[in-house]
Amino acid sequence: MPKKRSGGGLSPTQQAAKFLGVSVLAGAVLAGIALPAVGALGLVAKGSVESFDELPANLKTPPLSQRTSILDAEGNQIASVYSRDRTVVQLKSISPYMQKAIVAIEDSRFYEHGAVDLKGILRALNKNAQSGGVSQGASTLTQQYVKNVFIEEAGDDPTKVAQATQQTIGRKIRELKYAIQVEEELGKKKILENYLNITFFGQQAYGVEAAAQRYFSKHAKDLNLQESALLAGIVQSPSVYDPINDPKQATLRRNIVLERMAELGDVSQAEADAAKETPLALKVTQPQNGCITATKGASFFCKYVEKVFLGDPVFGRTREERAKIWNQGGLTIRTTLEPQAQESVQESIKDHIYKSDKVAAAATLVEPGTGKILAMGQSKPYGYGKNETEINYSVGSDRGGSNFGFPTGSTFKPFVAAAALEQGRPPTQEYSSPYQMEYPSPVQTCDGKQWVNTDGARLENESESERGPYRLREAMAKSVNTYFVQMITDIGLCPVMKMTDALHVVQGNGDRLPQVPAIALGSKGISPLTMATAYAAFASRGMYCTPIAIESITQKVGDQQKSLEVPKSTCSRAMSEKTADTINTLLQGVIDSGTGQAAGLKDRDNAGKTGTTDSRKNAWFVGYTPKLSGAVWVGSASQKVEMFDITIGGRYHAQVYGADTPGPIWKDAMSGALEGKDSGQFHTVHLPSDKKDGDEGDGDGNGDGGDDNGNNGDGGGFIGGFLNGGTANGGATGNTGNGGDNGLPTPTISLPDNLFQGQGNGGGHGNGTGGRR
Repeated sequence: MPKKRSGGGLSPTQQAAKFLGVSVLAGAVLAGIALPAVGALGLVAKGSVESFDELPANLKTPPLSQRTSILDAEGNQIASVYSRDRTVVQLKSISPYMQKAIVAIEDSRFYEHGAVDLKGILRALNKNAQSGGVSQGASTLTQQYVKNVFIEEAGDDPTKVAQATQQTIGRKIRELKYAIQVEEELGKKKILENYLNITFFGQQAYGVEAAAQRYFSKHAKDLNLQESALLAGIVQSPSVYDPINDPKQATLRRNIVLERMAELGDVSQAEADAAKETPLALKVTQPQNGCITATKGASFFCKYVEKVFLGDPVFGRTREERAKIWNQGGLTIRTTLEPQAQESVQESIKDHIYKSDKVAAAATLVEPGTGKILAMGQSKPYGYGKNETEINYSVGSDRGGSNFGFPTGSTFKPFVAAAALEQGRPPTQEYSSPYQMEYPSPVQTCDGKQWVNTDGARLENESESERGPYRLREAMAKSVNTYFVQMITDIGLCPVMKMTDALHVVQGNGDRLPQVPAIALGSKGISPLTMATAYAAFASRGMYCTPIAIESITQKVGDQQKSLEVPKSTCSRAMSEKTADTINTLLQGVIDSGTGQAAGLKDRDNAGKTGTTDSRKNAWFVGYTPKLSGAVWVGSASQKVEMFDITIGGRYHAQVYGADTPGPIWKDAMSGALEGKDSGQFHTVHLPSDKKDGDEGDGDGNGDGGDDNGNNGDGGGFIGGFLNGGTANGGATGNTGNGGDNGLPTPTISLPDNLFQGQGNGGGHGNGTGGRR
């Protein structure tokens, strides 16, 4: 190896020798090997001093692209993704048989020559002259390594790849110069290590570790003699000697390598002969590249992670910079995905809806207080075939989801209620809430203008029996449309917009919600992830945390590891604790005695809200416990299927409700995700029973009838309504409660009028009516 002077350059003698060698050899190699032998003399002169010296002094070696592993929160692999399937290993982790085999067949004088093998060139020239064509090359392993560096640098750009492999004098001269530099700087062992890590072995396998895994399902350090010979033989032409598609040709090539190893004394002739007699004994591992191969139905979550990486400036200033890092790979990405939760979501979806159904389902679970996405799944699998899709229904368009999200129906109403509570409206707020009405106007907006119902638009409640007046608790439990439109008219649109901004509730395309009263009814499309994260703020007593999917990332560059910065969840107060606690209490009522009873969890505190949209094109259930928030959407991605007279998951529905289709999916998913875990308790507030006409009773009695939960009401009166004016019987949920007895006839003695309170027919909801659904 030439020695450098202290200044770093070569001596005049060395420079002259290098120039002479390169000039002559470049012409010889290009003319005699890369081109027909007869052209040698005419091309030697083109390797001039000027062209050689104009080349940059140093070979820039880009980090080798490697596979990236995406892991769940417990360290289990979800998927591996790569532009090139490669795992860089050190020479000590490569079988000695493999090292000897590749040298024997590709450059048997590797340890004897410098960057250029003059004897090899002369031998090749002679061989090619005899054959009248190009039958043998003379590139050393070092030259081949340099060529592979050019190819690696070209990436997937076909133009750059063509330039890196084209048979031209200029490329060969450049290759020769850099080969000299590499020999000077790296030494033989490092060159061999680099070569075995960079070269292509066919079947999408780059580098010997990936090749050993692909063909034999083992590590490169464990390769035996015949396996090493087979892999070494593939390198010359991965398509011709592909052992999977042409085992006969691969066997012949393997045996040539074995014979060459015997000739060189790397193994004995007996060992070579014995190895030749063995079958290929392939144990093929099929390429598992990309999120489509993800385990536990986590393909969409995997793609979400990729979209986050490519879209977040924390990983690079521009998308091009981020894409370069992603394609380079070598990343180990530990995510927030919780295996138990993910499995529960997928099983629940599978149990309730088929991928072949006319409609689809998507579900996302988020941890309140941290923003961690614990599960994400849907009924249409990730793919390109029938009943498959690449669209992630759980997220917005910027992360691979629907362009607009899906209208949320009544699951939007808690945001309106939270805005009103923040404005000082009491939880007993009452509105007339007729069955049907025009949208009231004008309504104040944030910019000082007013929304006016110029076309007489109308709305109505789900059922004609839903006629007010109602207070908030009952209106939320029954999901009374006219109540919440009157509420939004009362407080104005701006408080609602401020609340949705604080909860980061935006449309599926990222746009802010429009300032129209109809948003109270969930008229605009929003993603399940957005809804689950917003409801998580209720569970965490008003603290909103942005969703995150990545816990940590390490990157392997060569054989070195470094940590990358990752996005962090940002938490901020979206509402007061009192407001959140009140919403929790209200939404508990939805599950206990309202529209969401079928979805409720029986063994822990939970709250939620149902939602459907016009023509039953969408159905939702969004709910939470103190430790877990989840949103489930069911509908048609095209928004063309009306869910009437429809069979979903083998179950017939005359019409779909939020409680009967997404509700059970939510219930089973949450139950499985929380199994064996403490889910905590809500902070709740006392809400007075909703009463109408009989608040004061019909007579002197102020007796309270049964409350919504069927508890006994107090007949009132001195010493508790003594003498038949006592405890009233509360009705069970949905039944009629009985007010206090009328008491004794008016006594003949003079007593205070209120001594025996309980007279009269005061009921829980007026006139003796008990709690309602």
